[in-house]
Amino acid sequence: MVNAYTPGKGRLSPADETLVARRTRALGPAYRLFYETPVHLVRGQGVWLYDAQGNPWLDCYNNVACVGHCHPRVVEAMARQAATLATHTRYLHDGILDYAERLLETFPDPLGHVMFTCTGSEANDLAYRVARAATGGTGVIVTDNAYHGVTLATAQMSMSIGPAVAPGPEVIAIPAPSPANYPGGIAAGFAAAVRTACAALRDKGLRPAMLIVDTVFSSDGLWLDTPGFLAPAVEAIRAEGGLFLADEVQPGFGRTGGSMWGFQRHGILPDMVSLGKPMGNGYPVAGLVLRPDVIAEFGAQARYFNTFGGNAVAAAVAMEVLRVIQDEGLMHHAEVTGAAFAEGLRKLAARHPETLGDVRGAGLFLAVDILQDGAPDPAAAGRIVNGLRDRRVLISATGPQGNILKIRPPLPFSTSNAEQFLSALGAVLAEHNPA
Repeated sequence: MVNAYTPGKGRLSPADETLVARRTRALGPAYRLFYETPVHLVRGQGVWLYDAQGNPWLDCYNNVACVGHCHPRVVEAMARQAATLATHTRYLHDGILDYAERLLETFPDPLGHVMFTCTGSEANDLAYRVARAATGGTGVIVTDNAYHGVTLATAQMSMSIGPAVAPGPEVIAIPAPSPANYPGGIAAGFAAAVRTACAALRDKGLRPAMLIVDTVFSSDGLWLDTPGFLAPAVEAIRAEGGLFLADEVQPGFGRTGGSMWGFQRHGILPDMVSLGKPMGNGYPVAGLVLRPDVIAEFGAQARYFNTFGGNAVAAAVAMEVLRVIQDEGLMHHAEVTGAAFAEGLRKLAARHPETLGDVRGAGLFLAVDILQDGAPDPAAAGRIVNGLRDRRVLISATGPQGNILKIRPPLPFSTSNAEQFLSALGAVLAEHNPA
């Protein structure tokens, strides 16, 4: 990881050194901390996080709190329902049905059912089970630096976790839809890669079950190209008997600005759509939206139950998040603010062409290539991420080589917040590239 703490390094206070030691003893070796010097946060509000000394940190990374940290309406809905009833979906309850109906109204009509889980990982895992039942296949196609979850099945679909885990024996990875990977045309090239992957699965004696992509390819480096380029790939997987799963955990809930869901930018209708992180603004709720015909075979063969998925508190929280997005016009806000933010980044890139390369964005999801002599420079990306951290601005890095700045703030992020970010980034670049 480019953006990670190495034990024994950093500039931790004695108190935080003690916390790190406690964490290592209690949580074990598999966890990671962001930044060369980890950040110790104690509360959040809106687009701000605060440390123990009361210092504000501008959050330009956490899409989990999509309507802002500790939004008062969401907190109140959570507390009110927790004080009234907190139980599962095996009892009749209006709350889950009210939310399910309102959520489904944001989708095209053929997507008519929703199943609830606690995490996006579970939603993608459930989608795979459904796809196997619907198609009779087991093969999965993913992009080559994808992230789709932490269950056994979804970790094996998450190439960004690393070769010790992914790909699994039934998974084929194809190049992400970037101009470098498909110089002859992204739409046709990506569709051809899907067909080639299906042939590779059949050579292994496997039938394709599904193609799964994050519809803005965020872990691959935020590849957007011309909206609509995904359509031929969707046609290709269906022609091979498989389904298309749109992973909306990162691009969903209005983040891309012009539409509620990332797949809508492409004018396509997925067979299944997985939802996660932003759905509960920090409360663990997620789901899978499907066409009724896709779930029919699975529903006939198996029962589905999840003790906490869709519980009464989760439904109340998720409903309030959806209401806030709509009442506060956050989707349109993301479109307008994101466009201004991207323009500011491009102007900054023009002043620092030795370091800043291509700027890509859809709403409040932006990426900037960090380069040296025109080549990816993950070390410089790490310096920039940590330089921003030292100015109390939080982002991370993404992409196969970790050289792409990943900027993904809560949706209430303003143009003045963007200006603060641009000022901090300019200062970091001046520090590392003095004239």
